Amino acid sequence: MNDRANPAPLGLMGFGMTTVLLNIANAGFFAFDPMILAMGICYGGFAQVIAGISEFRKNNTFGMTAFTSYGLFWLSFALIKLLGGADFGFLGWYLFMWGLFTAYMFIGTLKLNRALQVVFGTLTILFWILAIGHWVGTPDGDTIIKIAGWEGIVCGFSAIYAAAAQVLNETYGRQILPLGVVKPAEVK
Repeated sequence: MNDRANPAPLGLMGFGMTTVLLNIANAGFFAFDPMILAMGICYGGFAQVIAGISEFRKNNTFGMTAFTSYGLFWLSFALIKLLGGADFGFLGWYLFMWGLFTAYMFIGTLKLNRALQVVFGTLTILFWILAIGHWVGTPDGDTIIKIAGWEGIVCGFSAIYAAAAQVLNETYGRQILPLGVVKPAEVK
């Protein structure tokens, strides 16, 4: 029996809630606000780094890589905004590279569960739609970024669901919310 707490829900909630809030702004419901930066630094950034370090202690390479990397994404994104932003097109390359990282992490989820597949699949799409929006520039890029905002809201809520499922299933000792466990392939 593992005597350590599962850090994944902390990381997933930090990612999910911050992603929803940023993408509410991307979708055009509200202007970008300092609250998003604060959330990105504290919950999206530091909480995910803590979760990643905790996954390292559990010898979970996937969790350590994902949470530490996305925590540092949020911290770097906040710094970009605080330091005056980046060239619109060059920010597209930043987002594209995060999409590339997320695409290979998505491949790793194929052996984990369906909930994480949705999180990483929608996140890959989100990063690449945002990259395209930044490459296209205004005004068409603004429309693409609004579309990405809607997709990002779905992505963020999928992470919140995955976190809630892990907490509730562990707390109740049974499946409350399904994660869609992947069954190992049969050996022939």
